[in-house]
Amino acid sequence: GTNGPVWTLIALDSHDYTPAGSVTRDQLVETILSLQKDSGAWYINSTNKTDDVDMTAMAIQALAAYYKSNSSAKKAVDKGLSWLSSVQQNDGGFTSWGAANSESCAQVIVALTALGIDPAKDSRFIKNGVSVLDALCSFAVNGGGFKHLATETSANGMATEQGFYALAAYY
Repeated sequence: GTNGPVWTLIALDSHDYTPAGSVTRDQLVETILSLQKDSGAWYINSTNKTDDVDMTAMAIQALAAYYKSNSSAKKAVDKGLSWLSSVQQNDGGFTSWGAANSESCAQVIVALTALGIDPAKDSRFIKNGVSVLDALCSFAVNGGGFKHLATETSANGMATEQGFYALAAYY
């Protein structure tokens, strides 16, 4: 699926690690590029080839380091950004797996900031005056943390982790 090469490349580039065995960064980039759908989105795996906000944002995060040096990566990222903008909800948020959720907002914020794009100011990611950053913050829970879904009342571990690292990326 898409997760493997995306997270391998993100991990390798997180500290300029040397790939093991015969794996190369160029191969990982080419694999990620080959998994992009005509829509501009990426999908999770071969059993679920549905356009996915989270996976698209994560693929963009992985390709961000190659955006300026690899014209194919730039073209794919630009197409992915267009797709993300087109599926952003009227409240500034995103839906993945059938539900609007904080983690999808967080992944988009991290993708945008990896490219040097300000998610609070880029007009492609502001709907009805509400940015994706505003949408993420709407999931904040009094007392700390983030909830996964707007209908929940308490913080969720994964939502909190992703919400905080999205805010750190924005900062």
